[in-house]
Amino acid sequence: MIVLLHSEAPRDSSGIVTETLSENGIDAVSTTLGGAALIVAESSGTPELAEMLEGLPAVARVLRVPGPQRLTSRAFRQENTSVRVGENVQAVFGGRDFVVIAGPCAVETAEQMTGIADLVQAGGANMLRGGAFKPRTSPYSFQGLGLAGLTLLAEQRRRTGLPVVTEVVTPQDIESVAEETDMLQIGARNMQNFELLREAGASGKPVLLKRGMSATIEEWLLAAEYLLHMGNDDVVLCERGIRSYDRSTRFTLDLGAVAEAKRLTHLPVIVDPSHSTGKPHLVGPMSLAAAAAGADGLIIDVHTDARAALCDGAQAIDGAQFTSLMDKLGPLLEAVGRRLAPTAHPAGSLASA
Repeated sequence: MIVLLHSEAPRDSSGIVTETLSENGIDAVSTTLGGAALIVAESSGTPELAEMLEGLPAVARVLRVPGPQRLTSRAFRQENTSVRVGENVQAVFGGRDFVVIAGPCAVETAEQMTGIADLVQAGGANMLRGGAFKPRTSPYSFQGLGLAGLTLLAEQRRRTGLPVVTEVVTPQDIESVAEETDMLQIGARNMQNFELLREAGASGKPVLLKRGMSATIEEWLLAAEYLLHMGNDDVVLCERGIRSYDRSTRFTLDLGAVAEAKRLTHLPVIVDPSHSTGKPHLVGPMSLAAAAAGADGLIIDVHTDARAALCDGAQAIDGAQFTSLMDKLGPLLEAVGRRLAPTAHPAGSLASA
């Protein structure tokens, strides 16, 4: 059950509503989302209780939402949510535009980031990715440059104008990451790190939430529920592949989950064809398939020297492959009523004037 309060309702109104729910055996919590005051309960309640609550002066509307979803559900918000990322130049997820995020899996050097940022910007990318903190399966693998990596990302953000997304792995790092980037990424391994979700939701920054490699669609959407519950509806979901019996690809890209998530939630959904397939020659076909399946964008690993990459070089595509993919995306998106989002231009360039 979701109880929406009138915008002019007195501050103590939520207490009256939660007390009424408690008297009927239902625990609820208060939150604010998109400027609206809400009271959310896990139970959907009865029609009689909903009618009683709607009779209270402070209550604007009561939604009896079926299933475990609440704020992420289409029952709560039927229209698609648009998530704007960036300051002067923004990438907008969830509308007509198809957003492409590209860059290396991990930030390595200033020279590496400059070369890749120039490459993906010239190819038409709308955002730059790069991991400063890298949770790895092996403790002996490269774990990222940490705060030094954030500094390199921030420099590319200033230089190119491209909004930046990077992964945050602990609640303690959220403030530092939020200062230097435009969007926080919650990786697959942290999808159900609930304290991290709460802190990211409270940060005020847009969040990219990747699906866990063994997570159901319901678990994925309920992880997003934590973010919205903290008052943050600037959330983008990312399908990045799930574990299956077949080792021909790194993971199994679940495009059915993209279409199903788009049916169940108002949040934008993008696809990671790089981590899901683990093979450069599959990134292009799966990117096109994702666009045809209704995804709102892509996040792609691109590297100028993949063989020397310190992280996941085996799945990265090069500049020529990226340019070829972007050339193919345009006509396909037009066929399904979408378009490639415009890219930022370097600060101070004639194009940005």
